[in-house]
Amino acid sequence: MTGTAEWKRLFSGAFRPFFLLAAVWMAGSILVWVPFYMGHAALPTAFAPRDWHVHAMLFGGVPAIIAGFTLTAVSSWTGRPTIAGRPLAILVLIWLAGRVAVSVSALIGPIAAAAIDLAFPLALAATLGREVALSGNWRNMRVVGLLLLLALADAAFHVEATERGLADVSIRAALSAVLTLILLMGGRITPAFTRNWLKMRRESRLPAPFDRFDAVAMAISGLAFISWTVAPTWTGTAVVLALAGVLTAARLTRWRGLATRSEPLLLVLHVAMATIAVGFVIEALAILWPEVIDPMAALHLWTAGSVGLTVLGVMTRVSRGHTGRPLTAGRLELAIYALVSFGALLRMAAPYTGDAYIHVLACAGILWAAAFLTFAIGYAGILAGPRADGRV
Repeated sequence: MTGTAEWKRLFSGAFRPFFLLAAVWMAGSILVWVPFYMGHAALPTAFAPRDWHVHAMLFGGVPAIIAGFTLTAVSSWTGRPTIAGRPLAILVLIWLAGRVAVSVSALIGPIAAAAIDLAFPLALAATLGREVALSGNWRNMRVVGLLLLLALADAAFHVEATERGLADVSIRAALSAVLTLILLMGGRITPAFTRNWLKMRRESRLPAPFDRFDAVAMAISGLAFISWTVAPTWTGTAVVLALAGVLTAARLTRWRGLATRSEPLLLVLHVAMATIAVGFVIEALAILWPEVIDPMAALHLWTAGSVGLTVLGVMTRVSRGHTGRPLTAGRLELAIYALVSFGALLRMAAPYTGDAYIHVLACAGILWAAAFLTFAIGYAGILAGPRADGRV
């Protein structure tokens, strides 16, 4: 009976299985990729080591975390019942099948691998789209649209990798879609969580509500991502990226992030959003002065830094909040945030370390993987266990 109860709890909310499995996948895939990249291990995948690594992150782990968050939040958006039980288990199995298919794509063929892999983002978009449509809450269709863009980038990734040997444009398109989703959703939850936290402390100065300035900043950011995707070395792209960075930074100053410095569970969301703003500027500088700023170092500020901090910040907060635990960070959360931050910094520094590059790269990967492994181990009991407040 106990085992059955635990399985029912695990599939009682999307954040439970998806956060746990995504954390294990993110950690495991990095620990596999490092020796794979160095030539000390092999996978029966049709992808080159770099592409398998990128796909594992952007089209594997990140979409699972997006699923855990959006499928949990959609009931509050729409007022409809939480997606749980068998429908949730089927989505999890579809996601798992995609991870296996890509990793053994040399055995089953690229077409079969692509079809199995693409089933998950399409199923997720269809599930969310159905919930939003039935509720009539059309504003949240923007999230569904971004998921479909991510699915399109995934399809393009398979085509590029098969036809050219390495993916290129599709990687930038996928990262752009993920970062746009972070700016969209983070732009809603970060100031909202901050507002609630400050109200509890009877603060009178609260984050500014979403207004025309936020809309302009989002539009310029979207234009910058489009330009970077199709023309990553064009001077005009650098100009738009720099402008997007300035506007995004200005947008963040309206959210009172510094006021949250005593609560890391909230501060980490502000820091993650700030790294996107800094990433815009560094990417612009990498276009203008590539001999000084390594383009890959700039890219990894977004991937290892922005994406890593955001997903772990969201996973820790949602997991605690939806299991009836206090919304405050302890030593476990601080260790998670520190590990992913140091891993990101080392990954950015790696191109500048000369002969030590491969060793720095390995250390960065281990630290980054350790952050997700620490989450998986530390939160396994929380995600599979009952709510701390006794509620069902």
